[in-house]
Amino acid sequence: MMTVMAPVTGTAVDLDAVPDPVFSKGLVGPGMAVEPERTAGRAVSPITGTIVKLHPHAFVVVGDDGRGVLVHLGIDTVQLRGEGFETLAAEGDRVGAGQPVVAWDPARVAAGGRSPVCPVVALDAPAEAVTTLARGPVHAGDGLFRWAWAL
Repeated sequence: MMTVMAPVTGTAVDLDAVPDPVFSKGLVGPGMAVEPERTAGRAVSPITGTIVKLHPHAFVVVGDDGRGVLVHLGIDTVQLRGEGFETLAAEGDRVGAGQPVVAWDPARVAAGGRSPVCPVVALDAPAEAVTTLARGPVHAGDGLFRWAWAL
């Protein structure tokens, strides 16, 4: 069983609350989301592993067991072309759970008319493999959901 941590501080919500059908319908995979506090801060790695994909607005960390977790910082934030985001790591870097990966400002995202909600997705996982750990207030690094090894 792997525990996937909240990448940001805020309020843990179900993926179906995310205002994007790709995430809310679980098309990317199961998981949870965090409605972040509206203060500038850092998004941290939800697991220990290697950063295999890093964009200013999103990143994927793959654990030693091959399972990947996607963190997406806001909805439609790809349209910002990196403005308001600063990568603190690089693709190929080994990161520990809780290590900062991207600095960003959710208030700035919201001021631009976009949702700053952060989907956290277990890639290539069946929905039943994910068990919710948190609803309501969470701090970056708190357990968000558990991902079963096999069903």
